[in-house]
Amino acid sequence: MEYQQAQIAVQKTEDFEQLRTAVERIFASPALAQFYNRLQGKDVRAREFEKILGLGLMEEVDPALARCGKTARQIYQSLPLSDQALMREFYLERIEKVDRKVREKYQKIYQYY
Repeated sequence: MEYQQAQIAVQKTEDFEQLRTAVERIFASPALAQFYNRLQGKDVRAREFEKILGLGLMEEVDPALARCGKTARQIYQSLPLSDQALMREFYLERIEKVDRKVREKYQKIYQYY
């Protein structure tokens, strides 16, 4: 029998979707290079999601998020713990889907140590 992750329903759908679409916009646009350059400049690893939120790096590269009136960190912190876990998981899955050539170019931010 193959392992299947249990599906957990999102509780604060509007806030969750606002942050999820911001992540999608960053990873589906030329802003990804800018985002990764900012991570390198701040010596932050790609997997350090909460640190990225705390530094406001997502707002710096996503104008729609910057205009929404809340920071990514504020949106994230307004979510219940289960939604926060789902968001972290979504983000981590998304960084793993980045093209291999891009990941090689920014290998420093993909390193664990």
